[in-house]
Amino acid sequence: MADRDINTSTKPDLRVNCGGIKAPNPFWLASAPPANSGLQVQRAFEAGWGGAVWKTLGTPIQNVSSRFGGHTIRGVQGAGFNNIELITDRSLETNFREIAETKRLFPKHAMVVSLMVETRQEWQDIIKRSIDAGADGLELNFGCPHGMCERGMGSAVGQEPKINQEITSWAVEYSTVPVLVKLTPNVSNIIPHGIAAKRGGAHGVSLINTIKSIIGVDIDRFVPEPRVGGLSTNGGYCGSAVKPIALHMVAALAREKEFGLPISGIGGITNWRDAVEFILLGSSSVQVCTEVMLKGYRIVEDMIDGIENYMQEKGFATIDQMVGKAIPAFSEWGDLDLNYETVAKIDASKCIGCQVCVAACHDGAHQCIHPNKDGSRVPIVDESECVGCNLCQIVCPVPGCITMQPVTNGYQPATWNQHVHDGKSLRPKKGAH
Repeated sequence: MADRDINTSTKPDLRVNCGGIKAPNPFWLASAPPANSGLQVQRAFEAGWGGAVWKTLGTPIQNVSSRFGGHTIRGVQGAGFNNIELITDRSLETNFREIAETKRLFPKHAMVVSLMVETRQEWQDIIKRSIDAGADGLELNFGCPHGMCERGMGSAVGQEPKINQEITSWAVEYSTVPVLVKLTPNVSNIIPHGIAAKRGGAHGVSLINTIKSIIGVDIDRFVPEPRVGGLSTNGGYCGSAVKPIALHMVAALAREKEFGLPISGIGGITNWRDAVEFILLGSSSVQVCTEVMLKGYRIVEDMIDGIENYMQEKGFATIDQMVGKAIPAFSEWGDLDLNYETVAKIDASKCIGCQVCVAACHDGAHQCIHPNKDGSRVPIVDESECVGCNLCQIVCPVPGCITMQPVTNGYQPATWNQHVHDGKSLRPKKGAH
């Protein structure tokens, strides 16, 4: 990663190149309902989106009604989102005509076409038609966890590295534009699947696709949601709730030395901060779906403003300087410093006396936060028992009221691996009852 000079007077350059696919900024629409038609993608580009991955093309299907389900988390509607929608239900002729028209109107924006078919001949045909229509890149949908996998496509391909590699090699053979492979999260270890895409010749990968799930159950009708008549099925889980899973899988591939391909990060991106996190963990571009479905295309305006301000504040001139910046700090558990110690500190001027931290610490942590015996609203932290678990900070309703402060304990850094192999001393345990 190149060193950079801090220069807040120059506007940052948001242009990206993800596996050979160039775009004016890193914000792309993911392959989903918001990228289903020419008019939609054109409105998105007008709003400021740098690219779009067209809703998956293949043999058109008939979708069911209803098809979406939402999960409210702590009052946030749609924080978890589920769909049982499949690929395009519109004719290929209509899709290709609209792709060509959109690319003609917006030649500098990234037009990526998502594809999913079965046979080698079908892959050859649909790839040629996509490129003829103006595709700047292709995204192979190896991730759909419902409907299509039962037909031998989607995650049925993505869960089998050999098939992933084989079909990727077909696409690369037939394509004259970059090929991205969209990976499924419905696997125990993402690395073999990313490596398979690389061995097949992919120019990059995108991840994650949706997670196989049931969003909820109608407890009056005794039917899972969303209902289609009196039945339902598992769908794909997405939205802000999946972001931690997506970040882990993106980072796992980014730090894998054998992998080394560009990544387009997907999963729970709702604002510029989320996008920055994906970029710092190795993404060259980011794709957004659910948040657009909930709030519309104009969210990209705040995303662009936010990332520009962040880059100026941190001294980044280009997106490329940010890519993977946090990967060196992503380590195995056995390499963490077991002698590093923090304790909870409560800011009395901010504390509202709700005692939520007391209940959480006593029932769910290490019984080190107690009501103040002098009647004060501010609880007392027994630092001799505090293990720095962060639970009190997480449950506190007042931002910045509880912080975790490092303390000096006189012990030199020591990891578990060092302790086992070199006998390096560990500080005494705290919080044992």
